[in-house]
Amino acid sequence: MANEKYHYDAIVVGSGITGGWAAKELTEKGLRVLMLERGRNIEHVKDYVNAWKEAWDLPHRGRPTPKQRAVTKGWLFSQATLGMWVDERDSPYTETKPFRWVRGYHVGGRSLLWGRQSYRMPPMDFEANAKEGIAIDWPIRYKDLAPWYDYVERFAGIAGTMEGLDEVLPDGQFLPPIRLNAVERDAAAQIKRAFGGTRHLINSRVAHVTEYRPEQGRAACQLRNKCNVGCPYGAYFSTQSATLPAAMKTGRLTLRPFSIVKEVLYDKDRKRARGVEIIDAENGQTYQYTARVIFINAGSFNSTWLLMNSATDVWEGGLGSSSGELGHNAMDHHSGAGGGGQVEGYLDSYVFGRRPVSGFYVPRFRNVGGDKRDYLRGFGYQGGAGRGRGAPGAGDIAVGPELKEALSVPGNWNISMGGFGEMLPYYDNKISLDPVRKDKWGLPILAIDVSLHENELAMRKDMKEAAQEFFEAIDFVKNVGSHDGGYTPGNGIHEMGTARMGRDPKTSVLNAHNQVWDAPNVYVTDGACMTSSGCVNPSLTYMAITARAADHAVRELKARNL
Repeated sequence: MANEKYHYDAIVVGSGITGGWAAKELTEKGLRVLMLERGRNIEHVKDYVNAWKEAWDLPHRGRPTPKQRAVTKGWLFSQATLGMWVDERDSPYTETKPFRWVRGYHVGGRSLLWGRQSYRMPPMDFEANAKEGIAIDWPIRYKDLAPWYDYVERFAGIAGTMEGLDEVLPDGQFLPPIRLNAVERDAAAQIKRAFGGTRHLINSRVAHVTEYRPEQGRAACQLRNKCNVGCPYGAYFSTQSATLPAAMKTGRLTLRPFSIVKEVLYDKDRKRARGVEIIDAENGQTYQYTARVIFINAGSFNSTWLLMNSATDVWEGGLGSSSGELGHNAMDHHSGAGGGGQVEGYLDSYVFGRRPVSGFYVPRFRNVGGDKRDYLRGFGYQGGAGRGRGAPGAGDIAVGPELKEALSVPGNWNISMGGFGEMLPYYDNKISLDPVRKDKWGLPILAIDVSLHENELAMRKDMKEAAQEFFEAIDFVKNVGSHDGGYTPGNGIHEMGTARMGRDPKTSVLNAHNQVWDAPNVYVTDGACMTSSGCVNPSLTYMAITARAADHAVRELKARNL
């Protein structure tokens, strides 16, 4: 019998978006839960140490030094977010091909740093693999997730608008939107007319509460656009603002930071996991914790790493590797291609507040309905219009009162957008344990071998050209240009796959309820589980999958099936 001090009903590995959801759901359903986080604790509000600082309060006006930039790859990395992104000297990885693996090792993970774009995957994304003969079929359909999308949207707080575009972007449970500005609203009307209703420019759907949520202690978004340093108002959804307080309120959650989970402990006789072994990051000691059910939510690639490093005495490739698919079919959303232009007029209009990352969204319109391309799947665009600062000629004034005065005048409007395209699941896009290199804890590091294939390259060409066509259809946008700034896998920060769901244990790692086929009391519900990527931001889908899996786990525990 395990020491009661170290035994729980459930263990959750990771405290990011899905780990927070798993902890909330399991504790609210009556389970005693241990949440393990490899990094430091960050307490809501108290530890948002830069939330009230401006650029002039920070070294180098907030800009990172080249030396600081060399050890982290966070796209929001700045003096204000020091310590929020991983220092790769401590947590290296091998790039078999160039890959930017962006991580946040602390309580809350990337839920404190994400872009908060929140969209449902449409029905066609769950069916495309089967229809096109790509990889394997999803074991679930949109209808299986729809009530869970409803459930997580109501709690997380998604600001958006009902659009009736369910084929490409299903509507949800929305709070009032963060409004489009005057330029964006007129652009939306012109796009709808120009393309006969086949393309749409709509409000971004973002995880910001726009109404007071007293039951959660969350205030409405204040339009400060300082989200990346933590929101003292709790307006945007994060583990700290929403799921962790809910789990703590039950009295059934134990949070243990500085806990590096090195392996899942596997019982060969029962064919079940019995717990995990951790390294305490502060004292270097190892500890074992046992539980009836384990949720692995360490982040897509780290979750797969943990499976690979577990039960290697039973399976050479690790727990869940019996199908030969563990570590394969890695995906991201490829980005960096789009377009924009200068806006003529609108000098009597201005923006309200400092809108957070929201703006507009253009849902997928390629390979939909009668549109057929020379590649599979499609892409969406995220963008916005904004007004610069500085009267004409301000750049020619070097210093002094004249420069200050010139810069105090609003400048001209500009509008732009960038695409996020679907990457197909390829077996040869993979991660594996480096056979030689280890980290500071003596653990094997990941080797990442991911690249774009011909389908994505063809899509990128169209992504660029379609953006040009898009803005040329708006009569007040001038000097239209498009670009493809290049893309390194990982830059989308939407790494997915490597422990995919499926219908057959011979071709997948997880079943339809996210249970590891080889150990049904182990659930993986973060991005590792994705069978295909779609083109919408995936976090809302992870939330819905996690809530659904937690409900299943509790029912299975009660039925004594685990």
